[in-house]
This record gives sequence, C-alpha cells and structure tokens, in this order.
Amino acid sequence: MTKVYYDGDADLNLLKGVKVAIIGYGSQGHAQAQNLRDSGVDVVVAELEGTDNYKLAIEHGFKPVPAGQAASQAQIIQILAPDQTQAVLYKNEIKDHLTEGKTLVFSHGFNIHYVQIVPAANIDVIMVAPKGPGHLVRREFERGAGVPSLIAVRQDTRGRRRRRPLPMQRVSARPGQGSWRPPSRKRQRQTSSASRSCSAGVFQSLSGRGLIRSSRRAISRRSPTLNVSRTEAHR
Repeated sequence: MTKVYYDGDADLNLLKGVKVAIIGYGSQGHAQAQNLRDSGVDVVVAELEGTDNYKLAIEHGFKPVPAGQAASQAQIIQILAPDQTQAVLYKNEIKDHLTEGKTLVFSHGFNIHYVQIVPAANIDVIMVAPKGPGHLVRREFERGAGVPSLIAVRQDTRGRRRRRPLPMQRVSARPGQGSWRPPSRKRQRQTSSASRSCSAGVFQSLSGRGLIRSSRRAISRRSPTLNVSRTEAHR
C-alpha cells in the first residue's frame, strides 16, 4: 500500500555525527553530495583520481578519496557510480569495510534486483531514489523546492525501518513538487532503466502535465516522500 511521507516525518537528528560516503561524483553523486553537505551532513566523496568528476568534486569543495577509504570512514555508504561498475566496485573496494551496523544506500535497484550485489545480513540496505536527473535535483534544492523521491528498505537489522531513509531523502533531494505512485523494487528498476533511454522526452512530458511542478505553493514545506513497503522491496 502506498504511503506518503512529508518533511515533518523525517528526524534529521539521526544524521547528526554520522558521516555519509558518496561513491561516485556523477549525475546523482554531485547533486546528492552537495545537498547533503549543504544540509549540515558530514560528507566524504569517492571518485577516481584524474577524472573529470574528480576535478569537479574538488571545484565543489570536496577532497575526493578512493572508494575503500570513504567506505571505511563512513557509517552510511551510498553507491552512485554507474550500474555497470557497481558490482566490481563493491567487491573490490567497499564490501570489506561494511562492518555491522553500517547502512548501504542505492538510488537505483538494478544491482540488488539482479543479485549482482549481495550485502551481508548484518548491515542495513535501503534505497533513496530522487525521481529526476542530478542537475534537476540540485537545482530544485538550491531554490528551496525539490523532486519526488522513492524510498525502500531491503534489510533492516535494528528495527529502524524508515527512520534512516526518511532523513536521507529529505536532505539529499528535498522532495517537493507533486506526487508519485511508488512501484515495487522490480518496477523501480525497470522504469529507471527505461527512463535512461528516453529521459529527456519523458521528463519534459511529465513536467508538462504538472507532475513535477504541481502544487508548489500548497506543499512547499510539506513535500511528499513516497515509500515502497518492505514486502514490495523484496519482490
């Protein structure tokens, strides 16, 4: 069953004193890393030295480090590298640093759905998925608005359930304009994959129908966060 959460449902105190590692400074990485930092969260960025994204992270005030170093420092590790690189990156640099109680975060369910990444049972695994490209996520955040987001819980080791996904999505995407019916993890993966092939046209169409811009006046401070139930997340 669909449930809508708002800003007031997210306890930002849960992120105080917690370091978040953003692995990959691409489209979503640059947006969510900056949004988290600008919300007062301690953020460390991982990116390959010498790449354009590495240089961009430096321009944005970060000091990029290797993925393994970032994962070892952080309590929350969010993998925002391209789907096709995530499994190898996880195995070689991240897995050994996921000690008990840490949280692994994705913004796209491909590698979890297709069992390319199988996290240990003693860590939390969640999805925080802003429904928009990174440049839009960042732009909307900067103007005090946001984009709709989906959250899902794959593994919940300590009964925290949605306590950590909610503040993470609030500060990384500040979801706002309009509402979105959350699909299952399988559907989220399928729709996200499809959108990468035709994102510009689809997004323009959705915006034209008011699904992205709608109701800003009414919900500028009560922005919906859409949740996928635990049952759906395992399908």
